[in-house]
Amino acid sequence: MRNIKEILGKRLLFFDGAMGTMLQRYGMGGGEIPELFNIEDPDLIRRIHKDYINAGADIITTNTFGANPKKLIGADTDAVIAAAIENARAAIDGRDVYIAFDMGPTGKLMEPIGELSFDEAYGSFAAIAKTAGRNGADLVIIETMSDTLEAKAAVLAVKENTDLPVFLTMTFDEAHKTLTGADVAVMSAMFEGLGVDCLGINCGLGPAQIADMMEELSKISSIPIMAQPNAGLPQIVDGKTVYSVDAAEFAKESERMARLGASVLGGCCGTTPEHIAALVEKCRRFTPKVEEKAFTVVASYSKAVYLGDRPVIIGERINPTGKKKFKEALRNDDIDYILGEAFAQSDAGADILDVNVGLPEIDEVYMLERAVKAISAAVTQPIQIDSSDPEAIERVMRVYNGKPMVNSVNGKRESLDAILPIVKKYGGVLVGLCLDENGIPPMAEDRVRIAADIADAASEYGIKKRDLVMDALTLTISAQQRESAETIKALGMIKDKLGIKTVLGVSNISFGLPRREIINGTFFALALQSGLDACIINPCAEPMMNAYRAYLALSCIDKDCAGYVAAYSGTTAQTTVTRNEPLPKRGGERGELFDTIVKGLRDKAYQQTKTLLERQDSMEIINGILIPALDEVGREFESGRMFLPQLIMSAETVKCSFDAIKESIAASGEKSSSRGKVVIATVKGDIHDIGKNIVKVLLENYGYDVYDLGKDVPPEKVVSCMRENGIRLCGLSALMTTTVGSMEETIKAIRAEFDDAKVFVGGAVLTHQYADMIGADAYCKDAPASVSYVNSVIG
Repeated sequence: MRNIKEILGKRLLFFDGAMGTMLQRYGMGGGEIPELFNIEDPDLIRRIHKDYINAGADIITTNTFGANPKKLIGADTDAVIAAAIENARAAIDGRDVYIAFDMGPTGKLMEPIGELSFDEAYGSFAAIAKTAGRNGADLVIIETMSDTLEAKAAVLAVKENTDLPVFLTMTFDEAHKTLTGADVAVMSAMFEGLGVDCLGINCGLGPAQIADMMEELSKISSIPIMAQPNAGLPQIVDGKTVYSVDAAEFAKESERMARLGASVLGGCCGTTPEHIAALVEKCRRFTPKVEEKAFTVVASYSKAVYLGDRPVIIGERINPTGKKKFKEALRNDDIDYILGEAFAQSDAGADILDVNVGLPEIDEVYMLERAVKAISAAVTQPIQIDSSDPEAIERVMRVYNGKPMVNSVNGKRESLDAILPIVKKYGGVLVGLCLDENGIPPMAEDRVRIAADIADAASEYGIKKRDLVMDALTLTISAQQRESAETIKALGMIKDKLGIKTVLGVSNISFGLPRREIINGTFFALALQSGLDACIINPCAEPMMNAYRAYLALSCIDKDCAGYVAAYSGTTAQTTVTRNEPLPKRGGERGELFDTIVKGLRDKAYQQTKTLLERQDSMEIINGILIPALDEVGREFESGRMFLPQLIMSAETVKCSFDAIKESIAASGEKSSSRGKVVIATVKGDIHDIGKNIVKVLLENYGYDVYDLGKDVPPEKVVSCMRENGIRLCGLSALMTTTVGSMEETIKAIRAEFDDAKVFVGGAVLTHQYADMIGADAYCKDAPASVSYVNSVIG
């Protein structure tokens, strides 16, 4: 079998353009399923493939974007895939063109913001990947992904079940964020670590907008990059969907990406063989640029943290060592207590959160996964997995939505052979401890030798220096006083001689001494001066943060001392050493329940609401706390300070409060009230309901009765539901350009039946202009915007 990796990055390769656009050109009607044409009209599919090959495409994409068991309900998915690959092979007819098996998203939300588990998503992707491999695809293109966790499940499914090269593209909005909050840096960190062969951006935006993100990607990526833009924005002209960027403009705007060093270019929605022919003609003279970058980066689903720009703080508080309350929380499965520690450290300035749940009497595999998932959904900081259990490390690395640090491996062969393969497979930044079978050497030179041995072993497994951080190990001066100077010495040697980043658990230095903060702060300053890159400390301890902020200002990392001034302006000297009092509540006078909802602490919300109901009316709680808290979360989401997982967690937390209120109302014999009724549906022919489901969650938790008709809903069903339930407000969703016509039909049907009905619409392919053209009353770009519109209509 030919391997595209032999030429990838050596010459510019061209993908084809949109399959759906061409099927519409040749008469595909609204509601028809594109993938079934592989069997029902193979000649048409082969004709489209040939058109793209004749336009100059080096790679053609199988007509299988929706050929997933989660989406193609009732069809023989294996037969569809086999036919699609055979159609592509017949179209190639012996020419030097590659077949890319097209793998799209499932159309469902992943846990914790949805119901689809990682293992379920993986299973669906694995099944179709095996079929693609058996039927002779040359590579897999995983495209139009809007959730990094779902993309991760797909990548692992392909890599673990086939030998095919993996290309991955994700789709971003105008703010350069995916649906779940990732940016280009997060995408690059995660999937370069997972070992994809080519990484890039597709759909959603035109070539000019995608080029801006490609410029950023070209600066940080060490692997080949690619782009498949839309032909601009969709418009309706004479009742037909057309795109704003013609072939010549598409090629001209794409030239910038070729100049940046892209390895692969092609087209997505709205692009045709004419677009690809113009693209090939304009850009084929350019040569890709693939350069090794030295960045050491970890990432959560929404935030990338680079080590080396400045010393980063790793919060140490999520660890049971010496913490009685924390141990009890682990034994009682009390996730809210753990989240409290996460929020406190996040608010205090931690960049990364260390997570250690190791207790002999608990199931560490279960608890570590549970804790990491909860913390990751609650705060944006990346995670450091802190465990000595390879099984627990592998499970968390597999399902973690990001690129974690892994603490740790040491120079013992047993440790190296157990941990290095896991880190290589899933991608992470590995902490190496400078000890071996003989323990911790007293001299700096011997610790550096162990660090070099760990780096050599990591290299044998394919782990690069940029994904290593060495811990020279902090020993307590109460027992080993001379070794503290050796630790400081080793820091500098590891950086200068080995070119590897460093980390220390700083507070170990003072065990057994009074006024530990004095020793900790001074040692911390010495370590920072010696080049410490990552500091494992308690960020809620003021002396440590004082030393840290002062160092940043004195070393000119904190430009114009802006961070220092922001932290201390208007303050006076404190006599307390550690911040023992709780951090300020965001709810202010509204109290703890407001703060609980904003932070998404579901377990607390129910009991806090029950307590409030003893002295407050239910509507006072709803209108004075619950709704304002959701409004606050909505504002944070709109501003980009919160992301979808946090938005959904807060909405689910409100649901717990409403459960308590409903129980109270039922017990009192009162009648539960509703703010109003709303019908929502994904229109006929469209099986994507992620956006609709998010809208449903928020509307329900604002107190509305939501009649969710599901997906692929015909106009008459929408009208019937509105008529039978006396509803005059409807929300419609569509993801695909091929189904916007169904949305227009549904709106016309609603108008014909009701003079006073209001319709709001949303979906990835829609714009304000598009919404106006199809007769909608409002375009809502996301779930909070939908809630705002419903509030404005119903009041």
